[in-house]
Amino acid sequence: MDSKRAWLVWGVGIFAYLIAITHRTSFGVAGLVATERFGATAAALSAFTVIQLVVYAVLQIPVGMMVDRFGPRVMIATGAALMAVGQLQLAAATAIPGGVVGRIFVGAGDAMTFIAVIRLIPLWFPTRRVPILTQMTGQLGQIGQLISIAPFAFVLHAFGWSPAFVGLAALGVLACVLSAALLRNAPAGTVAPVIRNGMKETAADLATAWRQPGTRLGMWSHFATQFSGTVFVLTWGYPFLVSGQGLDTSTASVLLSLFVVVGIACGPFLGSWVGKHPLRRSTMVLMVTVAIVAVWAAVLLQTGPSPLWLLVLLILVLALGGPASMIGFDFARTFNPSHRVGTATGIVNVGGFFAALVTMYMVGLVLDLLNGAGFSKDGLYSLDAFRVAFSFQFLVLGIGIAAVIRTRRKVRISMAERGETVPPLRVALADRSRRRQQYRDEIRSEKIKRKQ
Repeated sequence: MDSKRAWLVWGVGIFAYLIAITHRTSFGVAGLVATERFGATAAALSAFTVIQLVVYAVLQIPVGMMVDRFGPRVMIATGAALMAVGQLQLAAATAIPGGVVGRIFVGAGDAMTFIAVIRLIPLWFPTRRVPILTQMTGQLGQIGQLISIAPFAFVLHAFGWSPAFVGLAALGVLACVLSAALLRNAPAGTVAPVIRNGMKETAADLATAWRQPGTRLGMWSHFATQFSGTVFVLTWGYPFLVSGQGLDTSTASVLLSLFVVVGIACGPFLGSWVGKHPLRRSTMVLMVTVAIVAVWAAVLLQTGPSPLWLLVLLILVLALGGPASMIGFDFARTFNPSHRVGTATGIVNVGGFFAALVTMYMVGLVLDLLNGAGFSKDGLYSLDAFRVAFSFQFLVLGIGIAAVIRTRRKVRISMAERGETVPPLRVALADRSRRRQQYRDEIRSEKIKRKQ
């Protein structure tokens, strides 16, 4: 373990996941072109990403079982092949049904990748490396968004729809070939563990994980923090910035790239904070969620296009939602036994994607209704229409905040029953301040003694 071959295997897995993220996010910068190609309404356009994410979310638990049964190598290579097929289908599609079929294949292949790559890590590396490599896998994979935002967007606008998506399909084929040729489920001489739970055992684990308040706290944490940034990057951010705010395509691409960079940079710092303050994880979730509410309110209440600095601030705050949503998985890990963490993680992962699905569709539906009613003279993607449509997020954010507070209370009651108490934040801050002052007094006293 921890050999050169292990790093090669992990590197190939990272590449496959990076390409999966590229496939997942590619439609976000193709929205305006897709509207013209398919003659699509806003609701129909949102359906491309909504259906893709529905497939992704629905397959999380089944894919986890298949990874246990067939191993990561088969699942990663199969996922890459499915995404390549989906992008070829999308390249050839000239009507909405054909395009949707392509996104279904992309969603299915995407669903197979991350879980399988994560499964490789403990099989190839010692336990001490697993947490940091898991975190790095998630962060490095987000570089795939930069590929979809910059090179893919350039090819799309310079050469057209079909060449751009054929290029993505070629990346999928490359990831499939590398995975099949270079990945191995475990080092030579070792046997990867195989779990063959039946449907009855799987259903029992699922029910038990759901009944755990900590699992539900993780799900609602993921729900509250993740969806707004996902909706922005995958579907409505690019049209909002270009057609609504009047930015040129290059500036919009830079802002979406900033979203990725900030998310990658903030992940380690947020993870370190959570490690030092495990009893304040839900507080961080609430702080990030309230910040998202505040910055959206500031943007949507502008009488005209927002100044660039405010749009940059919007991107910065939305980007925090990604790392903050990972706190939900930490709840799943710490409140469930090891044999049920995968199931609990699947439950948590559904939270943010469900919120994103609903919001994506509702934003598109509201845009269509407003356009049909003649609400704005500037057309379907006018700034006034986006203001009304994006306001739907406040309802979802409010539900998330209320649910986090409610489930946190249940978690703390459960902890108190086990003799673990969580002091109020003001008490904890006062105690921390007292300890710091005591430490400074001790240092000062020690210096005085040395002088004497």
